[in-house]
Amino acid sequence: MFEKLAQIEKSYDELTEQISQPEFMSDMSAYAKLMKQHRSLGEIVEKYREVRKMQEGLQGARDLAAAADADDEMREMAALEIAEIEERLPAVEEELKVLLIPKDPYDEKNVILEIRAGTGGDEATLFAAEILRMYARYAEMQGWKMDVMEASDNGMGGIKDAVALIEGDAVYSKMRFESGVHRVQRVPQTETQGRIHTSAITVAVLPEAEEVDVQINNNDLRIDTFCSSGPGGQSVNTTYSAVRITHMPTGVVVSMQDEKSQIKNREKAMRVLRARLQELEEQKQHDAQSAERKSMVGSGDRSEKIRTYNFKENRVTDHRIGMTVHQLNLVMEGQLADFIDALQTNYQAEKIKAEAIAA
Repeated sequence: MFEKLAQIEKSYDELTEQISQPEFMSDMSAYAKLMKQHRSLGEIVEKYREVRKMQEGLQGARDLAAAADADDEMREMAALEIAEIEERLPAVEEELKVLLIPKDPYDEKNVILEIRAGTGGDEATLFAAEILRMYARYAEMQGWKMDVMEASDNGMGGIKDAVALIEGDAVYSKMRFESGVHRVQRVPQTETQGRIHTSAITVAVLPEAEEVDVQINNNDLRIDTFCSSGPGGQSVNTTYSAVRITHMPTGVVVSMQDEKSQIKNREKAMRVLRARLQELEEQKQHDAQSAERKSMVGSGDRSEKIRTYNFKENRVTDHRIGMTVHQLNLVMEGQLADFIDALQTNYQAEKIKAEAIAA
């Protein structure tokens, strides 16, 4: 492992030298990629150097404790240092192992977030709107930018479905675990008997695909334009600015009418289309590796119930890791960090276990 780390450190130092050269600033796209790679390696190198420093300190303290000319006070100081380092070192080494886990190539990607109301009628649409707001709050806390590109409301404050783009630092690495069925248990406002109803929505988190990731043949697309419409079918504008793109080989259809410009709607629709086509391709590969997939914090499949929100008990339960918190009110305000951190930790532990078995 330390040979590999020494090579990583060498690569990091070479990258540090590269990005300090003025000529690299001329190509901002290449420069941005180099900076991202430098930042990623930097985390590993920093932790590696911390481990190495602690190991050197531990050896130095042991040598001092064993030195023939050391007095009692020196030996006592050495013993305290040995105890302190031996207590901290395993945790730091574990952090280093986590950093060495091969990263998902999509971890740094922005995401396309899709929310759809499921069983439960109007109550499901209201919950879908609340979940969309929850993610908007979480994105804000993370310093990300969230743009709701498309939302189909029901005229009662709920949404039947919505598509949003979330842009920022390592969005997919945190949002990836939100894919699946989210279930709500509460008494609807229209319920006169006070009975608790159960409704559900589905969430899909797709890594945004670049043009280089997904090649789309324009001959495979059917593009229709139509007038945008708002709630109740009222005309939003009288120009054909709304766009519907059909990818004929797969039957995937994307509609976009958020912008007044047809060109902008088409650009947004293509971003969503690329993400969905990439998901289809990924699904084929995932199906071939379903056993491994299911061992990693659930499959992330949209048909899988991942979380239950019980309003009466102010309780949220994540069924994949058996985690329950009684702060539903805070969770709905975007405070998802405890769940996402726990899911990431569990995922990393499973990956380390899988790596150890493979080795």
